[in-house]
Amino acid sequence: MKKTSVIVLTLMIAFALAFTWSCAKEEEKPVAEAKKEEVMMADAPQVYKLGLSLAITGPTSDAGNPYSKGVEDYFRYANETKILGEDTIECFIRDDQYKTDVTKRNFEDFMTEGIVFYLNYSTGSTLGLKRDFEEEKIAVVPASFHAGNLDDSNYIFLPIASYSKQMIGLAEYVATNHAGDTPKVALFIHPSAFGRGPVEDTKKAVEKGLKIDIVEVVEHGKDLDNTATLQRLQSKGVQYVICHTVQSPVATLIKDAERQGMVAGEFGEAGKITFLGAHYTGGNDLIALAGSAANNYFWSTSYTLTSEAGPGTAAQLDLAKRYGRDDKAANSHNYTNGVMVAQIATEVLRRAKASGKPITRESLYDEMLAMNGYNAFYPLTTVGPVTYSQSDKEGVDELQIYRVEEGVFRAVGAPFMPEFAMKM
Repeated sequence: MKKTSVIVLTLMIAFALAFTWSCAKEEEKPVAEAKKEEVMMADAPQVYKLGLSLAITGPTSDAGNPYSKGVEDYFRYANETKILGEDTIECFIRDDQYKTDVTKRNFEDFMTEGIVFYLNYSTGSTLGLKRDFEEEKIAVVPASFHAGNLDDSNYIFLPIASYSKQMIGLAEYVATNHAGDTPKVALFIHPSAFGRGPVEDTKKAVEKGLKIDIVEVVEHGKDLDNTATLQRLQSKGVQYVICHTVQSPVATLIKDAERQGMVAGEFGEAGKITFLGAHYTGGNDLIALAGSAANNYFWSTSYTLTSEAGPGTAAQLDLAKRYGRDDKAANSHNYTNGVMVAQIATEVLRRAKASGKPITRESLYDEMLAMNGYNAFYPLTTVGPVTYSQSDKEGVDELQIYRVEEGVFRAVGAPFMPEFAMKM
């Protein structure tokens, strides 16, 4: 009996130990599988979400449409060529028809999708959503170069030199190259915050010693005939008109001037008017709209043009061809603009990944602020490097002046930084 009890007790202990060991294995199994799943998830390709709201249709769609194509094509290229390895970019692109309320709804929808970087478009919506960007703490690159976008803002980054810097740069070019007494200048601007923004900055540059005389500031309307305006300016001795608006009103202005025999054949021609303009006043669309009246038109931007050979030009044309874009889109500086902002977004993602940081709004914002000095970014779509810091959120500081010669924009001199803009 005693022997039987010992045997039974031994079997019970063995069974208990076996059961305990079995339970331990069952507990270890899901833990091991969970760890394996974690590793697999860490190694799995990630999708980084971005958003873009812009005027694909409606007012300024002549700029917004090719711009959207540039953004779309470059992100597609980045994914196909694995710039981010196996990770990819998904950019939500929505039309807002240049309406700030629609832009705001689009932005709010993008945020629910979990975007980590945002591309905006117009001056009005960038100013209107400034507080939203602060609340969401998300880096934003707009298509608007309005210097006022940067006032009381931490998260807005201009891709290139501001409109103010461009207007001052053009005014400096006039002051430097004009022969004779102080040149008389008129400003022809868009009747909006977009147009008015650079006027005060240009006047401040004059107060600081820029040698031009601003005779009149003209806010254009929807008039189809500028004859009276041009005659008035010429009667006041105006020899230069610096434009800050969009292409259509400039085309109308210079066509009217050509019809009246007022367009200067060479820079500063006596008794004639030399026309100049900032970024959105120029490009191939202006030549298409104005025809021969565009000859001798001077234009400033920080972008490279396809009319000038170079590695950036070749890369842009190859990109457009890769995705079946027509010649008009392929050669548009607005397509270049869209490509360039997509390059910036892709680059900050790449840098954050390379440093081992998790991809968040905060990490991408930090990478934007670190893009300076040895960390400057050279996208080849611009005439200078893209640099940002806590105190400088204008991307490309250099400007290039172009001039229409025989129906084509050609570079005039080398890229430069406006002296008086640095004194503001």
